[in-house]
Amino acid sequence: MGNVLRQEERKMGNYNKVLLAVDFHSDNREIVERAESVVRDNGSELLLIHVNEPLAVAYTADGMATWGDELVSLETSIRKESQKKLADLATRLSVKADNAFLREGRPSSEIHAVAKENGVDLIVLGTHGQHGIQLILGSTANSVLHGAPCDVLCVRVKN
Repeated sequence: MGNVLRQEERKMGNYNKVLLAVDFHSDNREIVERAESVVRDNGSELLLIHVNEPLAVAYTADGMATWGDELVSLETSIRKESQKKLADLATRLSVKADNAFLREGRPSSEIHAVAKENGVDLIVLGTHGQHGIQLILGSTANSVLHGAPCDVLCVRVKN
Protein backbone atom coordinates (compact mmCIF):
# COMPACT_ATOMS: atom_id res chain seq x y z
CA MET A 1 0.00 0.00 0.00
CA GLY A 2 2.78 2.46 0.93
CA ASN A 3 4.53 1.85 -2.39
CA VAL A 4 1.32 2.51 -4.33
CA LEU A 5 0.80 5.75 -2.41
CA ARG A 6 4.35 6.94 -3.19
CA GLN A 7 3.81 6.21 -6.90
CA GLU A 8 0.53 8.14 -6.82
CA GLU A 9 2.20 11.07 -5.03
CA ARG A 10 4.83 11.20 -7.77
CA LYS A 11 2.15 11.26 -10.47
CA MET A 12 0.41 14.21 -8.80
CA GLY A 13 3.26 16.60 -9.41
CA ASN A 14 6.87 16.73 -10.34
CA TYR A 15 8.29 19.01 -7.72
CA ASN A 16 11.62 20.51 -8.73
CA LYS A 17 11.93 23.00 -5.87
CA VAL A 18 10.50 22.38 -2.42
CA LEU A 19 10.39 25.15 0.18
CA LEU A 20 10.36 23.85 3.75
CA ALA A 21 8.98 26.43 6.19
CA VAL A 22 10.06 25.84 9.78
CA ASP A 23 9.41 27.55 13.05
CA PHE A 24 11.72 27.07 15.97
CA HIS A 25 8.97 27.15 18.58
CA SER A 26 8.14 23.47 18.21
CA ASP A 27 9.58 20.17 17.08
CA ASN A 28 9.90 20.25 13.30
CA ARG A 29 10.96 16.61 12.97
CA GLU A 30 7.76 15.35 11.28
CA ILE A 31 7.68 18.29 8.88
CA VAL A 32 11.35 17.91 7.97
CA GLU A 33 10.92 14.16 7.40
CA ARG A 34 7.95 14.73 5.09
CA ALA A 35 9.85 17.35 3.08
CA GLU A 36 12.88 15.04 2.83
CA SER A 37 10.61 12.28 1.53
CA VAL A 38 9.12 14.53 -1.17
CA VAL A 39 12.58 15.76 -2.17
CA ARG A 40 13.93 12.21 -2.35
CA ASP A 41 10.93 10.91 -4.33
CA ASN A 42 11.07 13.76 -6.83
CA GLY A 43 14.81 14.45 -7.03
CA SER A 44 13.99 18.00 -5.91
CA GLU A 45 16.09 20.86 -4.67
CA LEU A 46 15.31 21.78 -1.05
CA LEU A 47 15.04 25.35 0.18
CA LEU A 48 14.43 26.45 3.78
CA ILE A 49 12.68 29.44 5.29
CA HIS A 50 12.12 30.69 8.80
CA VAL A 51 10.24 33.93 9.47
CA ASN A 52 10.58 36.01 12.62
CA GLU A 53 7.64 38.23 13.37
CA PRO A 54 8.78 41.71 14.46
CA LEU A 55 8.18 42.58 18.11
CA ALA A 56 9.46 46.13 18.31
CA VAL A 57 7.03 47.67 15.83
CA ALA A 58 4.04 46.66 17.89
CA TYR A 59 5.38 47.88 21.20
CA THR A 60 7.39 51.03 20.49
CA ALA A 61 4.37 53.28 20.01
CA ASP A 62 3.87 56.45 22.03
CA GLY A 63 3.99 55.79 25.73
CA MET A 64 5.94 52.57 25.29
CA ALA A 65 9.30 54.15 24.39
CA THR A 66 10.96 52.88 27.58
CA TRP A 67 10.36 49.33 26.39
CA GLY A 68 11.62 50.03 22.87
CA ASP A 69 15.33 49.44 23.50
CA GLU A 70 14.66 46.20 25.36
CA LEU A 71 12.45 44.92 22.55
CA VAL A 72 15.02 45.79 19.92
CA SER A 73 17.63 43.92 21.97
CA LEU A 74 15.28 40.94 22.28
CA GLU A 75 14.65 40.95 18.51
CA THR A 76 18.39 41.01 17.87
CA SER A 77 18.85 37.99 20.14
CA ILE A 78 15.99 36.15 18.45
CA ARG A 79 17.44 36.94 15.01
CA LYS A 80 20.90 35.62 15.99
CA GLU A 81 19.43 32.44 17.49
CA SER A 82 17.24 31.91 14.39
CA GLN A 83 20.25 32.38 12.09
CA LYS A 84 22.18 29.74 14.04
CA LYS A 85 19.30 27.25 14.05
CA LEU A 86 18.60 27.79 10.34
CA ALA A 87 22.29 27.35 9.46
CA ASP A 88 22.46 24.16 11.56
CA LEU A 89 19.36 22.75 9.86
CA ALA A 90 20.68 23.71 6.42
CA THR A 91 23.95 21.91 7.14
CA ARG A 92 22.14 18.83 8.44
CA LEU A 93 19.92 18.71 5.31
CA SER A 94 22.74 19.61 2.88
CA VAL A 95 20.97 22.80 1.81
CA LYS A 96 23.18 25.46 0.22
CA ALA A 97 23.53 28.64 2.30
CA ASP A 98 21.81 30.76 -0.38
CA ASN A 99 18.82 28.41 -0.25
CA ALA A 100 18.24 29.05 3.46
CA PHE A 101 16.17 32.18 4.01
CA LEU A 102 15.70 34.06 7.27
CA ARG A 103 13.04 36.70 6.84
CA GLU A 104 11.24 39.11 9.11
CA GLY A 105 7.61 40.06 8.73
CA ARG A 106 4.30 38.31 8.37
CA PRO A 107 5.08 34.61 7.88
CA SER A 108 2.59 33.89 5.09
CA SER A 109 3.66 36.96 3.08
CA GLU A 110 7.35 36.15 3.41
CA ILE A 111 6.82 32.47 2.54
CA HIS A 112 4.81 33.49 -0.54
CA ALA A 113 7.52 35.97 -1.58
CA VAL A 114 10.37 33.45 -1.29
CA ALA A 115 8.31 30.85 -3.16
CA LYS A 116 7.65 33.29 -6.03
CA GLU A 117 11.22 34.65 -6.12
CA ASN A 118 12.68 31.15 -6.37
CA GLY A 119 10.20 29.34 -8.62
CA VAL A 120 9.12 26.95 -5.87
CA ASP A 121 6.75 24.12 -6.87
CA LEU A 122 5.76 22.99 -3.37
CA ILE A 123 5.69 24.58 0.09
CA VAL A 124 5.87 22.18 3.04
CA LEU A 125 4.92 23.40 6.51
CA GLY A 126 3.33 22.17 9.69
CA THR A 127 -0.13 22.67 11.09
CA HIS A 128 -1.31 22.04 14.60
CA GLY A 129 -5.01 21.72 13.75
CA GLN A 130 -6.35 24.94 15.21
CA HIS A 131 -9.47 25.01 17.37
CA GLY A 132 -11.63 27.71 18.90
CA ILE A 133 -10.36 31.28 18.77
CA GLN A 134 -7.16 30.23 16.97
CA LEU A 135 -9.27 28.83 14.14
CA ILE A 136 -11.29 32.04 13.91
CA LEU A 137 -8.18 34.23 13.86
CA GLY A 138 -6.47 31.95 11.38
CA SER A 139 -3.21 30.09 11.39
CA THR A 140 0.02 30.52 9.49
CA ALA A 141 -0.69 27.30 7.57
CA ASN A 142 -4.12 28.56 6.54
CA SER A 143 -2.69 31.93 5.48
CA VAL A 144 0.05 30.25 3.43
CA LEU A 145 -2.44 27.94 1.76
CA HIS A 146 -4.60 30.85 0.58
CA GLY A 147 -2.62 32.88 -1.90
CA ALA A 148 0.27 30.46 -2.38
CA PRO A 149 1.80 30.54 -5.87
CA CYS A 150 2.21 26.74 -5.86
CA ASP A 151 1.07 23.54 -4.15
CA VAL A 152 1.13 23.45 -0.35
CA LEU A 153 1.62 20.38 1.82
CA CYS A 154 0.46 20.91 5.40
CA VAL A 155 1.86 18.27 7.72
CA ARG A 156 -0.28 17.61 10.80
CA VAL A 157 1.99 17.95 13.82
CA LYS A 158 1.03 15.91 16.86
CA ASN A 159 0.58 18.07 19.93
